[in-house]
Amino acid sequence: MGRMSGESTPGGPGDLPAYAERVLATAELIPPGRVMTYGDVAEWLGESGPRQVGRVMALYGGAVPWWRVVRADGVLLPGHETRALAHYRAEGTPLRQSGGSGRPPRIDLAAARWDGGSTPAGESGAAPRGPERGRGSDTADGAANGAGAETHIGQHPSSGP
Repeated sequence: MGRMSGESTPGGPGDLPAYAERVLATAELIPPGRVMTYGDVAEWLGESGPRQVGRVMALYGGAVPWWRVVRADGVLLPGHETRALAHYRAEGTPLRQSGGSGRPPRIDLAAARWDGGSTPAGESGAAPRGPERGRGSDTADGAANGAGAETHIGQHPSSGP
């Protein structure tokens, strides 16, 4: 699989910055049909934030399942909607129809979100966030029940413009 447009990588994987390697390794762990937001990946790694994860994915993500690392609002990656949608449909990723004709669906984060645990990809609903994620596991009940799916993991109010 080729790199996403606009990417440039000097040399091979051995030339990646250590942080980029960790982000890409996390993307490769996400099972088919499941997703993590940019903020989820940053939280999983315990460093940096969603913007840094997004930057790594934009520069180096073409060699990993980039479509499994998504925006916190579930909107498909602008400019890559058609390719991403083909992957989501092939993998059975839960989707929600967006309002308006001709607009692509969004990812159903309440059903598709993966926390890095051992939940099988085919099981419905998001796996509860386990202690291995580090901080904030007290929000697991809301995520597992789909409550507040638009406002929990991956939204970092301290990340300014």
